[in-house]
Order: sequence, then structure tokens, then C-alpha cells
Amino acid sequence: MSPNMWIVDAFTEHAFRGNAAAVCLFEAFPDDDTMQRIAARMNLSETAFVVKKGPLSYDLRWFTPGAEVNLCGHATLAATHVLVQTGQIKNGDVVTFHTLSGKLKAKVLPKGIELDFPTLSGNKVKPPAALKALGVDILNCEVNRDNYLVEVKDLETLLTCIPNFKKLAKMDQQGVIVTTAKGVIGFDFASRYFCHPSLGIEEDPVTGSAHCFLAPYWAEKLGKTKFHALQASRGHGILDVTLAGERTLIAGTCVTTLKGQLPAVKPTKKLKDAAC
Repeated sequence: MSPNMWIVDAFTEHAFRGNAAAVCLFEAFPDDDTMQRIAARMNLSETAFVVKKGPLSYDLRWFTPGAEVNLCGHATLAATHVLVQTGQIKNGDVVTFHTLSGKLKAKVLPKGIELDFPTLSGNKVKPPAALKALGVDILNCEVNRDNYLVEVKDLETLLTCIPNFKKLAKMDQQGVIVTTAKGVIGFDFASRYFCHPSLGIEEDPVTGSAHCFLAPYWAEKLGKTKFHALQASRGHGILDVTLAGERTLIAGTCVTTLKGQLPAVKPTKKLKDAAC
């Protein structure tokens, strides 16, 4: 049987670095409960479900172990990589994904993939009490539709940040991006991404979608529109980011680490989770 499931490390050139995503190619989406159960069993930060609509056109949905999300960069990069690996698209092709965030495009480059995502600028706000859970001094705080963004004084502060996730659960957004440009050698800025506990993960290793917020933030601060960015998690992701007005272009590479066959997936009745 041909494989229909892959695990791909995104935003890295090396296996077991960057951020792992599961990618499932189906002829039609299973029901939401089934996809959520698959994502929970995969237990990766995101699982992408892909269904072909037509030439260079696919439906795409993303699930964490705990919930469906509006936008995910690394799993979109991984999904595009799988389409290349399976021969469905090739170098130079531009594929369109139909998602909860509208139409997203991905271009296959000679080396890597470039995502065309919406720019998600934020507004300056007073840090809410829940962000005290980060345990760091906040220099600036903004919020957009999905996330908070906080700037800290330097790379050491970023690297040593250990949130209290029980307190962070009081946050009213799906996550918080912590970022700095000071002390970051070889990159324009660095960041980390901490998730609301309801998503079923604590720290996302590399978050492409966060850079749709980081790009306009640092463009204003640094006076430039092209960035070589580091997500300074244990996985260390590397992203090349370009702010192009209402769009943010995010480029990176992927490595396949596993492929296999999921059994035939049929819609399932919602069952009560039993304690073991």
C-alpha cells in the first residue's frame, strides 16, 4: 500500500531538528472528531490534513493534539514538501491551499519552499496579568487576532524564560511570542512561542505563523523588510522572512523522517473518554 502519512521536520536541513509535523493525505476529510483523535495520537505540535481539490489546489486543515487552529506555518511547509516528494508538484510550481485563513500559496524553490501568508500585525496593549506567568520583564506588548507578542531585553532573557503554564492558562489568546533582537548573532531577531495549555502543547519548536506577526513588528523597529530569523527553541528553526505589505513570505527547508500507512479512516461516533 502507498503511504498516506508522513512525519516531516520543518524549517531545518537536519533530521530531528526544527519542528516536526505529521502530514496526512486523504481523498476526503474524516470527521472533525477523527482528525482530532489522529492529531492527539500523533502528539506533535501540528498534524496537517490535505485533500486535493484540483491541479495545484488543495484543502488544508491543521490540528494540535488539543484543538484545530487557524494558521500553521511549519505544517504547511511540511505538507508542501510531501506533495513534492510524492511527485504531485515540482520545482517552480505554486500550490494553493484553501484554509481557515483563506487562500494560502506555497512556491517550490530550487532549494526549499516559500510560503505566502497573511501579515497579522498587532496593536500595542498593556501586558495582561496572565503574562506575568512568563517570569520576565516585558519591554513592549502587542496583540493580534491569535497571539500576544512580547519583547524582552536580550537573548539570554529569551533563552532562560521558563513560563508557569498553569498561570498562562488564564491567557485569552492561543499563544504568546517572546522575542528580542539584542545579543542575537547571525540573525536579525530570535523568538520562542509558548502555547495556551488548551492546545495540548507547551512550547512550539518552530512557528511559521508567528512570523506573520514578528515581521511587521521588527520591520517597524529595525527599518527593514527582509529578515534571517531564529526560533530559539531546543529544535532551533531557521526562517527567511520577507514583509511584503499585507503578505508575509516565509521560506525554509524540510527533512522527511518517517512515512507510513494509516488504516482506512471512516467517520467515527463521538465517544466519551473513559478514565483508565
